[in-house]
Amino acid sequence: MKPTSPSTRPDPPPTPDPMEEVELRGHIIDSLLLPKVLDAIHSGGGEYEIQEIAIGNGRQDPSFALLKVSAPTQENLDALLAQIGDHGAVPTKGQDCVMVDADLDGALPEGFYSSTNQRTEIRLDGNWVGVDHQEMDCGIVYDESTGRATCLPMADVRRGMKVVVGHAGVRVFPLERADTGSAFAFMNSSVSTEKPKRVVVQEIASELFQNRSGEGKSLVVGGPAIVHTGSGPLLSELIRRGYVDKLFAGNALATHDIEQALFGTSLGVHLSDARLAEAGHEHHLRAINRVRRAGSIRAAVESGWLKSGIMYDCVKQDVEFLLAGSIRDDGPLPDVETDMARAQQQMREAIRDITFCLTIATTLHSVAVGNVLPAWVKVVCVDINPSTVIKLLDRGSFQTVGLVTDVEPFLRSLLSELDDLER
Repeated sequence: MKPTSPSTRPDPPPTPDPMEEVELRGHIIDSLLLPKVLDAIHSGGGEYEIQEIAIGNGRQDPSFALLKVSAPTQENLDALLAQIGDHGAVPTKGQDCVMVDADLDGALPEGFYSSTNQRTEIRLDGNWVGVDHQEMDCGIVYDESTGRATCLPMADVRRGMKVVVGHAGVRVFPLERADTGSAFAFMNSSVSTEKPKRVVVQEIASELFQNRSGEGKSLVVGGPAIVHTGSGPLLSELIRRGYVDKLFAGNALATHDIEQALFGTSLGVHLSDARLAEAGHEHHLRAINRVRRAGSIRAAVESGWLKSGIMYDCVKQDVEFLLAGSIRDDGPLPDVETDMARAQQQMREAIRDITFCLTIATTLHSVAVGNVLPAWVKVVCVDINPSTVIKLLDRGSFQTVGLVTDVEPFLRSLLSELDDLER
């Protein structure tokens, strides 16, 4: 037989695109996880084939889907798998996670796995290990001596720590959508001033009431507008009645609260009748100076000259408070943590047992606290400015419910709902 001439030799078969099988389990339909995964694959330039799907019959029944995902290049496929992995899509091919030793203090190795705020596990020797202290935008380190995996901010990484790199052997459990009968689920769909606020205030009151009665812990994150609007006594009442376990704020809230307690003003304006006090612009500085001379807010209370206000009630009710500073702070008060890295670490430690977070009229503190909370902690953000809520959602704190309203009517309504629950 004559050899085939080059001109007539058949073309080699095309090389198949890189492919990976992934599966999703749980409430993937009503939580919209499956549509999110399919959309991410298409928008990322990949293709999918649904090989098997089983849909639960009832709302409580889990569903299952098996997909074949392909992409033009391995790099493209790896990027797709990383993206859909955050929605709970796990490769069926069993593979342990990959770890490398950190080579520098305060920095993660290149290619590190960047954590989400959703429950995560890593695979080691064929077994899945839960990750502690779940937080977004961290690395995952593994301690061989304890067998524990932990989310760790890059600033806390030390040379020699074992750090997870890549997405292989990592699986995420996305938070399932709440029951559609919940006001939280309804309000979380968008940010608008035209929503029925009372139903959300009722649910906030219910969360606070249940936490006070049970093992849950409530965190309030407050801005100085609470004091400026004359709402300080309302927050103080919440504290005295045991509805606040911890308070996060900045120098401004504490300063103007103490200014109000000493001089009856906030920003030099009398809260009783909105008159500008003579030399009122000095009041906040005099308040700070007195506390600095006393040594601390607690010392000012115990000495007897600070007799009212939010900070006074925190001391009297033994409510833990954390004041984090900023570059613009006057003074600041001696209790203010001015080292931002230490303030972040103190926040992380303080939120470990928090089950409900209420942020009121503070943009930067709301975003900061939202960044360190795991996805399963409910967050309600109350602010007159819708952009505060939008910033929280844009930065990944998707569990946030936004309530666009002024501080004073919100706190007054909240106390009224709590009165009803206590009857």
